[in-house]
Amino acid sequence: MESSKPLAPTRAVAVSLVETGESFQCLAGETLLQGMARLGRKGIPVGCLNGGCGICKVHIVSGEYECGAMSRAHVAEEDICHGVVLACRARPRSDVQLKVVGKMCGSVFRCAKQA
Repeated sequence: MESSKPLAPTRAVAVSLVETGESFQCLAGETLLQGMARLGRKGIPVGCLNGGCGICKVHIVSGEYECGAMSRAHVAEEDICHGVVLACRARPRSDVQLKVVGKMCGSVFRCAKQA
């Protein structure tokens, strides 16, 4: 059974992006989006930061994380069960591998079109 108490990492964790092979670190307590912003890419959305706009959608392929509340208009409960979350509301607990999906994929990361 998972603890209801958040388990923040005590060290920085590594986050790798499947599309580009890039990686960045998230410090203890940081969201994925806060770490991602340090990549210095133009267009990484850092204005909302509260799960309301839905632009920072990612698919966590591996690793442990915890999430804050997210608008169901942008992420369905079923999506969350499959690892699709908003980077501004997800805090990694371990090293994480993720894919960028949604609006940020095309505008910031030039992801390959998914079939």
